[in-house]
Amino acid sequence: MAEHDAIPETALDWHRTGQGAALATVVETWGSAPRPVGSQLAISGAGAMAGSVSGGCVEGAVIAEALEALGDGQPRLLEFGVSDGDAFAVGLACGGRIRVLVEPVGPLGRALPEDLLADLVAARAARRAVACLVDTESWARRLAGPEDPAIDARMRADRSGFEGTVFVGLHNPPLRLVVVGAVHIAQPLVQMARLAGFAPVVIDPRPAFGAAARFPGDVVIDAWPDAALADLGLDARSAVVTLTHDPKLDDPAIMAALDSEAFYLGCLGSSRTHAGRVARLEAAGLAPGRIAAIHAPVGLGIGARTPGEIAVAILAEILQRLRCG
Repeated sequence: MAEHDAIPETALDWHRTGQGAALATVVETWGSAPRPVGSQLAISGAGAMAGSVSGGCVEGAVIAEALEALGDGQPRLLEFGVSDGDAFAVGLACGGRIRVLVEPVGPLGRALPEDLLADLVAARAARRAVACLVDTESWARRLAGPEDPAIDARMRADRSGFEGTVFVGLHNPPLRLVVVGAVHIAQPLVQMARLAGFAPVVIDPRPAFGAAARFPGDVVIDAWPDAALADLGLDARSAVVTLTHDPKLDDPAIMAALDSEAFYLGCLGSSRTHAGRVARLEAAGLAPGRIAAIHAPVGLGIGARTPGEIAVAILAEILQRLRCG
């Protein structure tokens, strides 16, 4: 998890080290709001912050309210109107309004209990989809998973929001991109994927391809793709791209991905290469309907030629599948 996304984790750490902590969450927006619903800001008792609830125009006021909340143990709902002038200063086209929920952490009053925050952090660490529900009238709170029919649709849409007086704050696992084949295209692809919020993983059993010098700081798994994918456990927040052109590596990975909940599977190769791939998969017993889920040739048809351009096309197609279905 990127440090800038570890907001509940930071709040829990500040609380446990005696600094005090509060969590601020964007719960509603109108107009051109700078941050989406569900965005969070952690505030320490010393006024340090991690994350954001706006482009910078309301953080000062939120921090002041958070420090007061740490003193009285009472959560509060704040509403801010962003003037056109302020909106321009933070890069917005026009003004907007946001509502922000501020919850101190601890045992006082109606504060966010430490054990509930710890359970939330544990679920995030385990890549379990979870939602934190808080009733803004009674201040009752609970955690729920996608098995709860009341929030399943929100989980699938990745959309936090109100259900009556209850705010449903989603904590879906981070998006993950698994790249099979540490080839030239994989190098820019993992960099772009990380910038777009994905946690990239590269799989290649060939040491020369997956060398640390080629992928500095990246997670590279030196194992056969089907075994590596089984260990990773592909879920509905995972995308898989195969790039090796070698059926011994690609085909087992493709079959493993088709048997998983991964939301995207793309395979490098020309139309002729894919026709051969389809024939092999059919011979292995895969039904045509399942094979049709493969995006091949991989990437949007934007005329990409260089490795960097092909990486752009691949990532764009993954995002299109994720956001547009």
